Amino acid sequence: MRVVLAGGGTAGHIEPALALADALRRIDPNTGITCLGTERGLETRLVPQRGYQLALIPPVPLPRTLTPQLLTVPGRLRGAINAAAAILDQAQADVLVGFGGYVATPGYLAARKRKIPIIVHEANPKPGLANKLGARFTEHVAVSHADSPLPNARFVGIPLRRDIANLDRLAMGDKARSYFGLLPDLPTLLIFGGSQGARSLNRAAVAAAPAFRQAGIQVLHIVGPKNTEEPEPASGGPQYVTIPYCDRMDLAYAAADMAMCRAGAMTCAELTAVGLPAVYVPLPHGNGEQRLNAEPVVAGGGGLLVDDAELSPEWIVHNLLPVLADPGRVAAMSEAAGRLGRRDADQALAQMVYEVVRSAGRQ
Repeated sequence: MRVVLAGGGTAGHIEPALALADALRRIDPNTGITCLGTERGLETRLVPQRGYQLALIPPVPLPRTLTPQLLTVPGRLRGAINAAAAILDQAQADVLVGFGGYVATPGYLAARKRKIPIIVHEANPKPGLANKLGARFTEHVAVSHADSPLPNARFVGIPLRRDIANLDRLAMGDKARSYFGLLPDLPTLLIFGGSQGARSLNRAAVAAAPAFRQAGIQVLHIVGPKNTEEPEPASGGPQYVTIPYCDRMDLAYAAADMAMCRAGAMTCAELTAVGLPAVYVPLPHGNGEQRLNAEPVVAGGGGLLVDDAELSPEWIVHNLLPVLADPGRVAAMSEAAGRLGRRDADQALAQMVYEVVRSAGRQ
């Protein structure tokens, strides 16, 4: 089977695509995988790192407002569609699986042009423009929110890397804390704000460092590569460990009793899959989708929610520290988060790919 994946741009589009690729290769190591991308996206680094073929097409971001640039879109989109169609031809694709973003739009249009079956995967509660378009061309739509507005939606979840999906936090806890230089027997908070960090989280957490130490709580804080916030060094007391980047998020999750983070779709999916409760601080920009990602987890008892503008050292002292000081409540929140997670979405989506290819008579 030969599969083309259209999921470039951000990690939220690329990681589910690569998790699906891994699942397909586990079923059949000879599966042909080609990833569509552009030279602007993270896929230029992430896809080759995972050992998959990357084929580039011209980027065609759509302006969000009426500007003269809008007039250039049809011509540039036509070029991207033709480039994507050539890649589908070269790969002899049996199916195209799109994950949204500006790579997916020319991919969907090219697959429709070539009469190649299309599968759409939507990770967010509010579908983006590309997946709204793609869903018009296919009956095969996989979603991670059961109440998705897309037609023909089938709840699948978000495909995750196996090192996350298979993580046993309790079994790995001592090893993980040792890896980061943390003590094995103190309540531990993990703080992260995505690959670039989050300034508001960094500022509030660093200002609360003395309160964490006084409460006997150690912190693992992934601050981001451009961070300028650092806690004052303290002699003795619980550790406050800061690192610019973490390439072992499985160990970071295993080291923690609770997290404080943004609420991207991948973040919420990973934390619930491993049963790690969190304080979710949705990104205050965009269409509000991060709040929508976090709300079901919070309603189910697996986390707390605070607006970015409300997050402060005082909020942390009055709302987060009492939770971390109550092991019973943390354990209950962990169980609640785990009940909301899905660890097998990669396998479920891989089976959907096989169903679609077989029903189309292409295998």
